[in-house]
Amino acid sequence: MTDTPGWASPSSSEPPRDDARPPADAPAAVPGPSAPPQAAPGLPGPAGDSRNGQPWGQQWGQQWGQQPPGGHRPYGWGTPASPKPGVIPLRPLSFGELLDGAVTTVRRHWRTVLSLSLGLAVVSQAGSVLVDLLVKGKTGDSTQTLRMLAGMPLELLLNVFATALLTIVVSRAVLGRSVTAGEAWRDARPRLLQLLGLTLLTALLGPGVILLGFAPLAGYGLAGGGSDALAGLLSLLGLLTVPVALWLWIRFSLAAPALMLEKQGALTALSRSRRLVRGAWWRVLGITVLSYLLALLVAVVVAVPFQLLGVLLGFESLDGQGLPDAADRGVAMILLMAVAGIIAGTFTTPFIAAVGVLVYIDQRIRREALDIELARAAGLPEHGGSGWGAQGDPTSARR
Repeated sequence: MTDTPGWASPSSSEPPRDDARPPADAPAAVPGPSAPPQAAPGLPGPAGDSRNGQPWGQQWGQQWGQQPPGGHRPYGWGTPASPKPGVIPLRPLSFGELLDGAVTTVRRHWRTVLSLSLGLAVVSQAGSVLVDLLVKGKTGDSTQTLRMLAGMPLELLLNVFATALLTIVVSRAVLGRSVTAGEAWRDARPRLLQLLGLTLLTALLGPGVILLGFAPLAGYGLAGGGSDALAGLLSLLGLLTVPVALWLWIRFSLAAPALMLEKQGALTALSRSRRLVRGAWWRVLGITVLSYLLALLVAVVVAVPFQLLGVLLGFESLDGQGLPDAADRGVAMILLMAVAGIIAGTFTTPFIAAVGVLVYIDQRIRREALDIELARAAGLPEHGGSGWGAQGDPTSARR
């Protein structure tokens, strides 16, 4: 076993088994009324446990809450509720439960979560204001490119800090435990350099694939090619790399929480993400895209009143269509929109980070029965109590 039982992979000498638990949508054999349920090797409860509610209810619904062999509570209709020591129930989660768990984490642990995200948002908006002031009054595509390139390093670095710190907070919130900002920093600090390298690798992977796909078109244009048909074909080739970049983004989207919680290297974290996402790519994509859309909606809702206020106060002029003219934005308007960005970032950053960690935990519950280990870590009596140290900390047992 690794030095982080429960969060770490099942074995340090062999890869995690994807067949440790059947997929959530796999059909399960239902024993007859007189046939006792069969125990799955290595796991308590009946064989064929799909853990999505229906098979458990079919197998145990007639017994109305009778405890199955091994003492592991069923999760189906007419049975005891799933244990919930923290922000999520310890079973495979639905879309709504994942989003609710993220919001609940922010709400219950708001002192730590919002203090961390507020500090990061202030630094992020300070950098954006500095860049906007440097390019103020300039127009053109080059200015927009300069603004983007100047802000990327800071945003990347802040994303590393946000991911590291908030992953620690969410992992404790799942167990029903709180953590201060100082404790989160102390636990996350040893992994920051590895997380920075992983973030750089994953951030450059998708754009690198797209640039590689459009490289023939760029070379053809520099060579002065005049065939529109060939240029169109090369453009199509470049566009085909966009889905590939999206596929890679989702495929490795769980690498960061795997690195932080399993305390493995960057390449091992990428491999873990690949295994956890395999067979659930569309589900992870849907949850990830939905969380980003919700965060974008919150940011827009926060920004619009500030922008209208700036127009009413004369901080920003209107263009010919009656819309705010960003090219002629004054210093007062830049500062006002920075305040809006701080407010939006304070709430959206921890939400997105929490969703990512909960998706990682959910996939491990579905594939590796992590819910059993989490229940023990939370000190639930029916699961044998906590074996992870006096405080039930999943990363403190064998430091």
